[in-house]
Amino acid sequence: MGKILWLASYPKSGNTWLRAFIHNLMLNPAKPADINDMNALTTGDSLTQWYRHLDPRPPSAWSTDDMIRMRRGAQLAICASKPETVIVKTHNALVTIGGDQIIQMDLTAGAIYVVRNPLDLVLSLADHYGVDIDRAIEIMADPYNGGLADDRIVIEVHNTWSEHVKSWTQRPHPGLHIVRYEDMLKKPLHTFGGIARFMGLKPSRQRLDRAIELSSFKSLRAQEDSKGFVEKSPKGSKFFRVGQAGQWKDKLSPAQIDKIVENHREQMTRFGYWPREMTKAG
Repeated sequence: MGKILWLASYPKSGNTWLRAFIHNLMLNPAKPADINDMNALTTGDSLTQWYRHLDPRPPSAWSTDDMIRMRRGAQLAICASKPETVIVKTHNALVTIGGDQIIQMDLTAGAIYVVRNPLDLVLSLADHYGVDIDRAIEIMADPYNGGLADDRIVIEVHNTWSEHVKSWTQRPHPGLHIVRYEDMLKKPLHTFGGIARFMGLKPSRQRLDRAIELSSFKSLRAQEDSKGFVEKSPKGSKFFRVGQAGQWKDKLSPAQIDKIVENHREQMTRFGYWPREMTKAG
C-alpha cells in the first residue's frame, strides 16, 4: 500500500493545470494527455468512488458529518489502490473538525501546494460559481465555505482563502513544496522543473519542455473547446477561462480590492501579493 502525495490548493488556483503537467511529464504522450482521463494517473479525494463502500446510502444522503467520519476510510482505500505513491488532488483545507482530520497525515507522503493571488482568483471563482464578484469576495472570506456534493463528489471543507493557505503552508515540513500560480506562468521551466525534482523525477530538458508545452493553457483550453471537460462547473462559462495574472487591475473596483486586502492581507503579504502588487490608484 502506498501513501498519498497531495496536490492541494484553494479552488481555481491552478490545481488542474498542475495535474495536467504531471500527466504529460510522466506519460510522455505523443499528443496532450486527455484532460477527461486524468483519473487514470491521479485521483481526487472528494470522488464518491472512494466512499461508497463505507456507506450504502446514495451520496446525496451523506451529510458533512458523514463525510468527515468517512474521510479516513476513503483515504485508506486510495492508498490501497496502488502499491506506490498515489497522487491525489484536494481542495480541502488541512484542518481538524470535531477531532477528525480532513487530511490523514499518517497516510501522507508529502504535498505540493499551489497558491494564487486572491485578487485574480476571485474573478475565476465568480465565474466558476456563477455569482458576481462581490459575492465571490464573501465566499472567499467565509470560514464555513465548502464545495457542494453531488453523485460524483462529496462535500469539501474550504474555509476562507487565508485559512486554507495558512493551514497548508504555515507549518514547516520537509515533504511540502509550495508554488505560486504566477510563477507557473512567468517562470515555467524553473517552477515546473522544481515540481519534477520534488517528486523525485529527473526528466531531460527536452521532456520537461515538452510536458510544459503539452499542458499549457492554450493546449488545455483547446481540449475543452473541442470535447468539453467533465470537471467544469455547470454554472461557469469555461473551466480554462483566461489563464493570466494581473487581470484584477482592470476588473476590480478600488472598493473590491480594498475588501480583499482587508480580508487576506497577512497571507497576501507572505506570498508577495501585497503591497508589491499595486492597485491602479497606488
